[in-house]
Amino acid sequence: MTLTIDLVILFLCLGVVYPGVTGIFMDKLASKKLCADEECVYTISLARAEDDYNAPDCRFINIKKGQLIYVYSKLVKEREAGEFWAGSVYGEQYEDQMGTVGYFPSSLVSEQYVYQEANKTIPTTAIDFFCE
Repeated sequence: MTLTIDLVILFLCLGVVYPGVTGIFMDKLASKKLCADEECVYTISLARAEDDYNAPDCRFINIKKGQLIYVYSKLVKEREAGEFWAGSVYGEQYEDQMGTVGYFPSSLVSEQYVYQEANKTIPTTAIDFFCE
């Protein structure tokens, strides 16, 4: 009996220390993306926001006019969908947002510097549109 109670307490503690990953898989915005490398981890370019953008859901990031954004991938436009890029904001004044990667409309930014050409076409996966 005490062994059972001890195991229950152990499992409860493990659940607190290692909580399960929670989130939701959102609809795909595209089936392919352009990247600088096969793993899609290298920065393609540095872009500057030309206007503010308020993220409609958790797949996207908020950007402010003048903000610098590291671009990691560019979704390949399909049908009547908009063209979106994935990136993260840059700069000390945006510390609370740094490291958050999300999508934003490519029409709202201008590339300032291209580090590498986005010449690798890679299929998107469900994890590309996962929201925590």
